[in-house]
Amino acid sequence: MGYSGVDYYNIDDLLSDEEKMTRELVRDFLNSEVKPLVAGAFHKEEPLNMERLAPKMGKLGLIGPFIPKEYGAAGTSYVTFGLICQEVERVDSALRSFMAVSAGLVMYPIWKYGSEEQKKKWLPLLASGNKIGCFGLTEPNIGSDVASLETVARKQGNQWIINGAKQWISEASIADIAVVWAKTDEGIRGFLVERGTKGMTQVAMVHKGSMRAGDVGELILADCAVPLDSLLPKSDGTKSPLSCLNQARYGISWGGIGAAIDCYETALNYAKERKQFRAPIASYQLVQEKLVTMLIEITKAQLLSLRLGRLMDEGRASPAQISMGKKNNMAIARMCARTARELLGANGISLEYSPIRHMANIESVYTYEGTDDMHTLIIGADITGIPAFGRR
Repeated sequence: MGYSGVDYYNIDDLLSDEEKMTRELVRDFLNSEVKPLVAGAFHKEEPLNMERLAPKMGKLGLIGPFIPKEYGAAGTSYVTFGLICQEVERVDSALRSFMAVSAGLVMYPIWKYGSEEQKKKWLPLLASGNKIGCFGLTEPNIGSDVASLETVARKQGNQWIINGAKQWISEASIADIAVVWAKTDEGIRGFLVERGTKGMTQVAMVHKGSMRAGDVGELILADCAVPLDSLLPKSDGTKSPLSCLNQARYGISWGGIGAAIDCYETALNYAKERKQFRAPIASYQLVQEKLVTMLIEITKAQLLSLRLGRLMDEGRASPAQISMGKKNNMAIARMCARTARELLGANGISLEYSPIRHMANIESVYTYEGTDDMHTLIIGADITGIPAFGRR
């Protein structure tokens, strides 16, 4: 069966059978289990029930798929992970946030920086979807400037005592385990804090204009005491959380393509059916110009992320290359959502159509895990050798 999607340059020819099979598996699952629920969840700000959906996704091998099989995950390629993110964000950015957080921000740091005991305990549970994790880095006063974290952890006897607050955390209120980053006397370190730990409060945030179909919240840590073995022993300074962000940013580059594709397809189909002045609006030059621009940018984004994925699989992708993928593809998704909403006219603001929802969600994705400006500076520092992140 041929691929039912946007593939103007026959990019499917560059994918393996396994990669294409996984993409179709994800799409079938989303069409039957998730897509009918999303518009209502967004409108009512009632997050998708991830406690119900995650185990189903886990059975399909979709959670943290690039983590090795020995820890209960699928052990697939980064390109496969990217295709999963693409299909998921075609449906909704909040669901892709769950995928990217689970894989890149929770499972990856445990696999990369955790002890063997931590890996064996948590990775199979997270991969199966029977446990859900979150990533506690962003704070009320600290975003891009990771080195200035205000959350602190101090060793006291046979415990670590953590104090601080984390904000804008995906899956915060439902997470069974939180990867919390804090300043210690040894620098920034990562800690695993389990749900129900005394001193940690998990709160959902409401009245959001974006990501309304997903759980976003806060972690409040007040003299939160965790055992010494809660420390991720190999975590070491700012490079540890930043390396996790690179995993998720890679997934975002593919997710942006999914959102852009859905907006483009919605606008194209609408333009061919909607008539004004006794002709489909797709027959007018100005409309065609907008559709062609969307298609060109989507095609360029597909080629960029595919090459980035192959570099990830070879262990050769640099942080700046990942930043280029996130920066470029989210700008394209933002443009496609805005253009699709425009082409739909008044109907473009109706939740009966997806572009307005994508448009709202993309404003969050455009900002989180590195703003567009921050990725510009990352690439700028890489090509000039001159960091421009702050003032001395």
